[in-house]
Amino acid sequence: MSESQRWFLLITSIVAGVLVYLLAPILSPFLVGALLAYLTDPVADRLEARGLGRTQAVVLVFVMLTLLMVISVLLLIPQLSEQIQTMIRQVPAVLDVLHNRLLPWVEQTLGVSFSRPDIESVRQLVREHWQQTGNLAAQLMGGLTRSGLAVVGWVANLVLIPVVTFYLLRDWDVMMANIQHLLPRNLEPKVTLWARECDEVLGAFVKGQLMVMLALGIIYAVGLWIVGLDLALLLGMLAGLASIVPYMGFIVGIVAAALAAYVQFQDPVILAWVAAVFGVGQALEGMVLTPLLVGDRIGLHPVAVIFAIMAGGQLFGFVGVLLALPVAAVIMVLLRHLHQGYKSSRLYTSDQPDQSGEVE
Repeated sequence: MSESQRWFLLITSIVAGVLVYLLAPILSPFLVGALLAYLTDPVADRLEARGLGRTQAVVLVFVMLTLLMVISVLLLIPQLSEQIQTMIRQVPAVLDVLHNRLLPWVEQTLGVSFSRPDIESVRQLVREHWQQTGNLAAQLMGGLTRSGLAVVGWVANLVLIPVVTFYLLRDWDVMMANIQHLLPRNLEPKVTLWARECDEVLGAFVKGQLMVMLALGIIYAVGLWIVGLDLALLLGMLAGLASIVPYMGFIVGIVAAALAAYVQFQDPVILAWVAAVFGVGQALEGMVLTPLLVGDRIGLHPVAVIFAIMAGGQLFGFVGVLLALPVAAVIMVLLRHLHQGYKSSRLYTSDQPDQSGEVE
């Protein structure tokens, strides 16, 4: 790489970062559309390979994706709204269990003392406002209605996402080829290799892990529903979403489900059934889901995922959260190549080659 190319890449990276920072408020629908296009492009490629034109394949994928999202919203939103209200009604009972049973047991076992919150005040607050909180969607829509500019921005973003997704998906392969042709010829092979490795990392984590999260959410929700838990769908989805970090979904889900089950049934035996549900889910994740959906492809380390998401949110808000994983994947690939270059350099081996020409 020549000196001018290094300066060009550095200046381009700085300008891109500044533009992302300045344009962050309007980038969300474009980034969500790009993510959806990236995730569905392999499906469109397979349909195209079977004889469909690119536009026909994209229209078919787009229709299926739209139907899936509409059906999911129509089926899940009413159930989730009802379960959120049920959860809010159970908050006083949960606080009572924590205050009168769990904290005394922890204090007695560990020999420590905790300051107790004013349970009655919290219970009274929840009792007075749970109906308003449960009707959160109506309040949100009312607030948006009172602010015309907010409504326009909200509707515009919702409309832009499918439009951007459709056009990006239709032209995805063309855009990738054009970007490849714009690369300096001496850098094109190496950058293409790095891009493939970045795609491998993102494919292993984003595509595979999203499928694992969805499958775990269904497994946990169905299992808790069989047990008889009122909040089965809500807690199953919570555990599935938390599974973006390995073992986090298991820990968050089993703690929340155990507490909700004990409050609902007031029977310690139910905890064994909750543990069985999450034990089965964890076993299926390790032995079936992860090997099948993710395989042995290189993924991002859980700590790297947490740090990337938090750093992106801190620097660029929601746009930073959307960009966190792609940027982390690129950094991971660059660090791996930097590590390989360092291991083969004289800084790591020796300053003096031996007589055979090899580094000592």
